[in-house]
Amino acid sequence: MHVLVVHNRYSSAQPSGENKVVDQEVGLLREAGHRVDLFERRSDTIAGRSLPGKVAVPLLVPWNPAVRTELAARLRAERPDVVHVHNVFPLLSPSVLAACADAGVPAVATLHNYTQVCPPGTLQRDGRPCTECVGGSPLPAVRHGCYRNSSLATVPLAVSLAVNRRRWWSGVERFFCISAAQRDVLARAGMPAERLAVKHNFVPDPAERRTGRGEHVLYLGRLAEAKGVRLLMAAWDELARSGGVGVPLVIAGTGPLEQEVSAWAAGREDVRYAGLYDTGQCREAIARSVAVVAPSTWLEAFGLVVVEAMAAGVPVVAAGHGAFVELVRDGETGLLHRPGEASSLAEGLRRITAEAGLNQEMGRAARSRYEQGFSPAVGLERLVEGYRSAIAGRSGGADGAPPVTNGNAGPRRGDRPGRNGDTTP
Repeated sequence: MHVLVVHNRYSSAQPSGENKVVDQEVGLLREAGHRVDLFERRSDTIAGRSLPGKVAVPLLVPWNPAVRTELAARLRAERPDVVHVHNVFPLLSPSVLAACADAGVPAVATLHNYTQVCPPGTLQRDGRPCTECVGGSPLPAVRHGCYRNSSLATVPLAVSLAVNRRRWWSGVERFFCISAAQRDVLARAGMPAERLAVKHNFVPDPAERRTGRGEHVLYLGRLAEAKGVRLLMAAWDELARSGGVGVPLVIAGTGPLEQEVSAWAAGREDVRYAGLYDTGQCREAIARSVAVVAPSTWLEAFGLVVVEAMAAGVPVVAAGHGAFVELVRDGETGLLHRPGEASSLAEGLRRITAEAGLNQEMGRAARSRYEQGFSPAVGLERLVEGYRSAIAGRSGGADGAPPVTNGNAGPRRGDRPGRNGDTTP
């Protein structure tokens, strides 16, 4: 099978689960013998643009005509079997869907967040869950300045959502939702349920697995309000006042709260701020953990670090909402705390660090759950199944889908008009 992956890579200065997922899926498909090419833009390049170039970026968020032309030409020349769209913000735009229609190539899209129904994609405002725009107008997001606390910065996202909503819904053959929780939200918002398939992200089997009790509690991720970082600090302070849990808290990552976290950790023996880890350091830190903590206050669409912990045989303490509810089996593979409650998070951390036998049992159960639901073999099967469904849907039947048992590309559809015809806005 020949796949073209479309992705706008997030800034390399901050950890990105989406970038990681894209790289891992590309590697998985190539290892299985499929041909995978990339059509990318990088947010890192924005800093090097001229002032007029930087000013123009928000104007391209709803629609980038140059991208449409470039991608359509490439699709006609290379004629892949399917296009897999990931992130299109801010440099690609939904014009990539028009390019697929122009060339008659079916598209699938992984929904890594909630940007289909919420301009910033977080379903959160002022640290609390918010669904004001879901199923309706995105104007409340502009009014509240939901993206970067700025109404002006939110406008391009809101415009893109409003003018491209139907384009997404009609121009994508199959949406990959990364959790059932996400799928339910999107279906209730009016997205075509028959095209929403749950495909959890997979995690490569790590070389490092936990062998002993562990040395620390680990928070690994973006240092932002939505990730529950302030909640974690409050819970850890509560634990410290009662004598601590016997192991330090290690916080690894960067983000808007980096200075606050660094100042909070300074001079403490029970906390260490480690900065940004590379991939190898992340795996090693997870494998040395008593537990990994994921206290997000927003409704996570997935939770990659949770599955990475499972793969290493490490239990998790996570917020009891969003995708975490289906990833973590409370009391079996980890513990769920009441979302947004520091005392509940503290109690979960206290229990998982104090009860060594339970901790070890949960770690073994977590590893078993990883093998059954989140391994590369499972990920590949679900990924290719989604591609085949998309190809069959565009061709009108399963006979149009190429075989997946070898590298043959199968029938081409490049010369046929797209189902949507001309989708110029």
